[in-house]
Amino acid sequence: MFDRLLAHGIRRGRVTLIDHRGRAQTFGSGDPHVTLRIADSATDRALGLNPWLKVGEAYMDGKLTIEGGSLYDLIDIGMANVGPLQGVVWQKLVSGFLRVARWWHQHNPVGLARTHVAHHYDLSRRLFELFLDESMQYSCAYFPRPDASLAEAQQAKMRHIAGKLLLQPGQRVLDIGCGWGGLALYLAKQEDIEVVGVTLSKEQHEVAQSRAKAAGLAHKITFKLQDYRLETSEYDRIVSVGMFEHVGVKHYPEFFTQVERLLKPSGVALLHAIGRRDGPGFTNPWLRKYIFPGGYSPALSEVVPVVERTSLWITDIEVLRLHYAETLRCWRENFARNRAEIARLYDERFCRMWEFYLIGSELSFRHDYNMVFQMQMSRGIRNVPLTRYYMIDWERGRAAAMSSRAGPGKERAAE
Repeated sequence: MFDRLLAHGIRRGRVTLIDHRGRAQTFGSGDPHVTLRIADSATDRALGLNPWLKVGEAYMDGKLTIEGGSLYDLIDIGMANVGPLQGVVWQKLVSGFLRVARWWHQHNPVGLARTHVAHHYDLSRRLFELFLDESMQYSCAYFPRPDASLAEAQQAKMRHIAGKLLLQPGQRVLDIGCGWGGLALYLAKQEDIEVVGVTLSKEQHEVAQSRAKAAGLAHKITFKLQDYRLETSEYDRIVSVGMFEHVGVKHYPEFFTQVERLLKPSGVALLHAIGRRDGPGFTNPWLRKYIFPGGYSPALSEVVPVVERTSLWITDIEVLRLHYAETLRCWRENFARNRAEIARLYDERFCRMWEFYLIGSELSFRHDYNMVFQMQMSRGIRNVPLTRYYMIDWERGRAAAMSSRAGPGKERAAE
């Protein structure tokens, strides 16, 4: 059955398929070219009926093996042919069901949200240390130069965000979805401010607390293990990076109402999230099952109307296009370099799962399906300057100060 799907859907690139009887067929034309072998007839049927879930599962389980080309080539071909593949009659039915079911798949009330977060973020700290940068930033970096390192790009990302927050001494900042505390630590070092970070991950909470203590910043930073919806204090600034993808469309009114409630009248908020370029859709079923249960990356058309129903002003939107593709490339390369240790932490199946995840995520940006948006919001029309120069000036000033502290020959790292 998988061969019929490939015959209808592969237009760009070539797939040579060897079925469980040893029969080989080639579909499509041009490069890249990948050769696949299917272990049995049950796998063949599963791949033909629901490739969006079963290709990843079969690869993880060793029932779909790559005998020529690479996993990158396989996913690249799949991404290049999403339109034709989804246009096959029985795949239209699958897509239709997923669109209807997305409301249930994105059900993230208090309580269940913690379970969803734990599935991914309570994995071993050592796993993330083996492919992230030293600041433990698990979100899109910002590459000011094509040759910037991952560490440089993550510092540039935090600097870019801080420039949009208009930080002033004495302010209180709320970091929704603070992760391992990297952004909170960065912000607390920039100004004499108080930062409160909230997370649902026990592992991240423990790591963030120990990092603040080690940095001598425990008096300026508080990390809470709680749902953002339970926060009640007022803040001058609110920032959320890489957390909104776990909220779910039907919970957007709840999210922005809470931001509105917690933000002081003079306040500014910044939301940094993965978005869809091509309008509302649904989460890939393999990604939802194995990596991010309850997750969804929205189109801006699903976000902006919700903000408009609050008193918040949208004061700036910036779209980052290929920055996340480059970030994921760095993570993928780091993962490959440390694969043996990761396999010892978990197992071979886990490694194949994460390789599928990292490559698929990278290519979703390279094939124009995803982007990252930064949305700045305020409670008042005059809360931010009328032009964007203040962001650039702040970033350049901090980069210059970092270069000065780093000494001769280190300037480029701080650009």
